[in-house]
Amino acid sequence: MILNIEQPSDAPPPFALFQLGFRPFFLGATLYSIAAVLLWALAYNLEWTPSAIQQWGNPFWWHGHEMVFGYGMAVIAGFLLTASMNWTGVQTLRFTPLALLFGCWALARILPWLPGTTLMMVAFFDVVFLFGLTLAVTHPLYKARQWDQIRVFTSKLILVFVCNLVFYLGMFKQIEGGERIGLYGATYLILALVLTLGRRVFPFFIENGINATRKEEKITLKNSKLLDLSSLVMFLLFALADLFLPQHWSVGLLAVVLLLIHGIRFYNWYTPEIWQKPLLWILMAGYGWLILGFLFKALSSIGLISPFIALHAFTYGAVGTVTIGMMARVILGHTGRSVFNPPEGLNLIFGLLTAGAVVRVLLPLLLPSLSMTWMLISQLLWATTFAIFAQRYLMMLVRPRIDGRPG
Repeated sequence: MILNIEQPSDAPPPFALFQLGFRPFFLGATLYSIAAVLLWALAYNLEWTPSAIQQWGNPFWWHGHEMVFGYGMAVIAGFLLTASMNWTGVQTLRFTPLALLFGCWALARILPWLPGTTLMMVAFFDVVFLFGLTLAVTHPLYKARQWDQIRVFTSKLILVFVCNLVFYLGMFKQIEGGERIGLYGATYLILALVLTLGRRVFPFFIENGINATRKEEKITLKNSKLLDLSSLVMFLLFALADLFLPQHWSVGLLAVVLLLIHGIRFYNWYTPEIWQKPLLWILMAGYGWLILGFLFKALSSIGLISPFIALHAFTYGAVGTVTIGMMARVILGHTGRSVFNPPEGLNLIFGLLTAGAVVRVLLPLLLPSLSMTWMLISQLLWATTFAIFAQRYLMMLVRPRIDGRPG
């Protein structure tokens, strides 16, 4: 039923929220990330634990799960449902089927806060959402016979589905340690998606963005098949090692190798001109946080720093900055606006989130005695960033394209 596609009308309706996948999921991700982080700030700083959080056993599991499977997977859903149509020319979910899929995601976020609901009910809608998303993304790829895309994206979505299932089975005491395996496994799969998409689009975006305004010789960024292959293999080994041999020396060694690989790639892609274009520098800033995450993972593997520093370099730093940058770009491009002339205020939005990552990741290393303060400030900076982002982009998501085209 989810894969039923309704025929378009002659003119786009005035309310366009369910015209294309990026619209509801980017809106949901933005608004939910504000609510989830503010609720986490209350839980962490004031030890406020309502029943909605208590039923997860450990408040940290609720926070981690909702930022990964709630915020992170909503952004990925919106991106892949939109991108797969571009790749294949096959219409993806919209109207009622899209609303149903989004409804499953939303119910999994809302149900814990309603009286009389159980974690089993939450788990049901959460896994149904991921199952439906996997089918919805795979359907156009299969029709277009894009087997490489299926191998890259469908396989990762299936593994995210499995990770969420393992997490809940851990919650229900069916798999010992399932919460950690499921949560960290999904985090690394999201990072793998970021790396895959980054390799495909970052150099393309940078070249187009810089060359559009460059009067002198056009730039062409360097890429290496050896770096591409070694990045994939080393990251797979790194993720497996950290999942099943946490804090082992092999994790640190693999992290150092990945630090070098991605450091070289960053150098090949970097040009100072990105700082004039917020939609470019935010993506490279996210890539920089990923590289720092590997550095901190290496240091934590030998006991020099907390492993949570590396975790938040990966999540708050890399995933947070890359996802908001991609959302900003996709919304402009798919509502008929120019990515070469973005709205004012993006430097402020991206700067606040980058500052939040610095506060959350770097300042605890410098002044660990103020870690609680840094945590609160970073939470408020995240919420403020996404509140401003919602104010600038919300109406773009619910109104039709400005060029009159469907989508």
